[in-house]
Amino acid sequence: EDIPLLAHYFLNIYSNKMGKKFSRIPSSQMEKMLNYHWPGNVRELENVIERGAILSSCPLFKVPPLGEEHHDLPAEQGRATLRENERRHILWALDKTGWKVRGKGGAAELLGIPASTLAFRMKKVGIQRPEK
Repeated sequence: EDIPLLAHYFLNIYSNKMGKKFSRIPSSQMEKMLNYHWPGNVRELENVIERGAILSSCPLFKVPPLGEEHHDLPAEQGRATLRENERRHILWALDKTGWKVRGKGGAAELLGIPASTLAFRMKKVGIQRPEK
């Protein structure tokens, strides 16, 4: 019974941090969270809400996949450095957007960061656009 209250609390925090305005969490998305067993408890819920706020387009919040994305990862990936995780996440966003970095539908928008920040981080972790 605490999940809706906590979800809205965390969504308020992360939407304010990212400058996004979500009108609500749709009932279908809340149902996904209510049906999940939450092995990581409140911390996992907070992380899911943060990830959802990053990936969702306003005004509706969308819950990212719960738990299943981790089942097919090798055990060593759980021990990846922050830099490796950042690199993987940026590559995921670039792949999702067809390597479009800036503008509407670009990786920067998907990640919820300015395009200049994404360009800096790409350089920092050694990501370059592949040759066509």
